[in-house]
Amino acid sequence: MVAVDYVDKSASSSNWSTEDSLSELARLVNTIGIRVTGHLIQKLSSPKRQTYVGQGKLDELIGTQETQPIDQLIFDDELTPLQYKTLVAMFPKIEILDRVSVILEIFSRHARTKEGRLQIELARAQYLLPRLTGQWKHLERLGGGIGTRGPGESQLETDRRLIQKRITTIKKDLEKVSKHRALYRKKRQMSYIPIVALVGYTNSGKSSLLKTLTKSDVLVQNQLFATLDPTTRRLCLPNLTKILVTDTVGFIHKLPPTIIEAFKSTLEELQDASILLHVVDISSLHATEQSITVENILAELGIADKPVITVYNKIDLIDYNQFLSSVDRPGTQDFLKSCPENTVMVSAEKRLGLDRLLHNIESLLLK
Repeated sequence: MVAVDYVDKSASSSNWSTEDSLSELARLVNTIGIRVTGHLIQKLSSPKRQTYVGQGKLDELIGTQETQPIDQLIFDDELTPLQYKTLVAMFPKIEILDRVSVILEIFSRHARTKEGRLQIELARAQYLLPRLTGQWKHLERLGGGIGTRGPGESQLETDRRLIQKRITTIKKDLEKVSKHRALYRKKRQMSYIPIVALVGYTNSGKSSLLKTLTKSDVLVQNQLFATLDPTTRRLCLPNLTKILVTDTVGFIHKLPPTIIEAFKSTLEELQDASILLHVVDISSLHATEQSITVENILAELGIADKPVITVYNKIDLIDYNQFLSSVDRPGTQDFLKSCPENTVMVSAEKRLGLDRLLHNIESLLLK
């Protein structure tokens, strides 16, 4: 596999370096069982309209095939339909993927509930529709299959018509599920039980924290997007206040808009939350960037103004004093100084700092 990225010189405000973004892409790719054998980086002010990368890099890729077999080309951005179709035509024997298709593949493997599977199928169908070329390898995974052609109808026209029909069906099914979820939320609101929602970057330890706080049987795996479906558990605070703690899908850098739209009904759970627990993996070298990514997505969802407790998780994986003085973590001091007032350092794995976290939740609920 060769991952290709570009450096957008106009996007100097981004805290993600090209190398960091590619490193994360490699982790995503490994999650679906693809081994990374190399990567290419090209410095461009913007992607090429038809091919994403320039002719020089394309020639380099063509030359690489002669000495090293390539099964997939994976691009660290969402390819436009034109870019995708052009690249498929240029590399007919290589599977062309981008960051979005990789994330969708991970989601499709990890969705367990009916709602989760419908949400992912919808996102995949909407992503696939403008990219149909007759060579898409994942087409058979869409529910409904491919039917026979009508008079004078090409295979692509048939595929497009059937996918559009499937999208309509999925939306109707999700609407039914959404109505059921709305009724459930209304019952919860009538019970006046506060809701505390866990949000954070994928693999920051949200599920581990939920499991530790509520002493419940919650799936915990050390991999990206291990949990997609919302999970809610009851918790009794030290002052005997009963609350509901809800875990939601994790966020990630360059999270596809199709994912956010497809998971809209699930993310509506955050609207009802009295408090958000923003879980940050403090052991990550990219804690600053990951935290900013989550904050930006919360702003897009219109819930950035909710009370937030920032929970720096996995403190057991760091030497705290060394962490504060580390020269290898640029911006660390500024990052910690800019933390909100409600900030807690914990280890969900080692059960450290949980008493203070529960105290902060109590105090914030009383305000």
